[in-house]
Amino acid sequence: MAVLTVDLGERSYPIHVDAGLLKRDELIREFIAGSEVMVVSDETVAPLYLDQLLAVLTGMRVTCQILPCGEDTKNLHTVTQLFDTMLEASCSRSVTVIALGGGVIGDIAGFVAACYHRGVEYLQVPTTLLAQVDSAVGGKTGINHALGKNMIGAFHQPRCVISDIDTLATLESRQVSAGIAEVLKYALIRDARFFAWLSEHMSALLACDRDTLTEAIIACCRIKAELVAADERETGDRALLNLGHTFGHAIETATGYGEWLHGEAVAVGMVLAAEMSQRLGWLGSHEVDQMRELLVRAGLPVDPPPEMTAEDFLRHMTRDKKVCDGRIRLVLLKSIGRAKLVSDYPDSVLHEVLN
Repeated sequence: MAVLTVDLGERSYPIHVDAGLLKRDELIREFIAGSEVMVVSDETVAPLYLDQLLAVLTGMRVTCQILPCGEDTKNLHTVTQLFDTMLEASCSRSVTVIALGGGVIGDIAGFVAACYHRGVEYLQVPTTLLAQVDSAVGGKTGINHALGKNMIGAFHQPRCVISDIDTLATLESRQVSAGIAEVLKYALIRDARFFAWLSEHMSALLACDRDTLTEAIIACCRIKAELVAADERETGDRALLNLGHTFGHAIETATGYGEWLHGEAVAVGMVLAAEMSQRLGWLGSHEVDQMRELLVRAGLPVDPPPEMTAEDFLRHMTRDKKVCDGRIRLVLLKSIGRAKLVSDYPDSVLHEVLN
């Protein structure tokens, strides 16, 4: 079992990556302080893995809430439902929330844990590739608003992250591809050698080869753990993890949450960021072509929705959390493996890319 650490002093926590972790009673129970548990899952994941988790929690007072699937579940109405369930079950301040599912479940459950009784403990048990490499690590929790993605939330670190590789075997191919988009993001912002490795191993990743997935997940978590430890609340280099996300969030908001998977929107966003970097003279056309080719091989889109105009993008991007003093801050690429947060770009270049 690989164990990485997110080093945050007293709030440090481990990331466990291996096959069969959901069956490891002692591992999961180690991070549950009391005897009360609130499990949050969804209608796809619960039939597959909830019984395994409940078997580990035998003897504890367990409350469960199974939510509908999809990004459009990530809203205040769902949060209120979860609070109602916990209050009706008389969950105390010693309750531990367990997020069993993908990024949507992790974001909602983490946000509920951040707010309930002004903050209770929670565990991340991610079951998608995207969640295992990205959203389950780092303590970003939140929900969507009709006017913007993840606009309501809190930083609230989990007690641990338990990534069972076996849960990825049941993913649909579209979900695997969406997760690979986030894997590619790490290579693009931090590690050119990892980008080359991904190019060589893309077929194995798409086939969900266990060893290849494990190696990719560990590489991504190592990068994220380093960035979070150095910049927990995203005031500096952690913002580099948002490569493609400002463009991508605009796509998700404009098309209605759930039509595009998060990873699909981020893939297009990374291409737009690369094209903007090329126009600024940082990336060569061959590097942009390399990116596009690898994303296509991963089964991901590389072009925005045809119905979206430049005005649509700008309207949603100006509401993004990363806007500062009226400027849309973007993560752009100086080269493959090296990213930079930029706000002083010429507006004309952004408009050219969007048009």
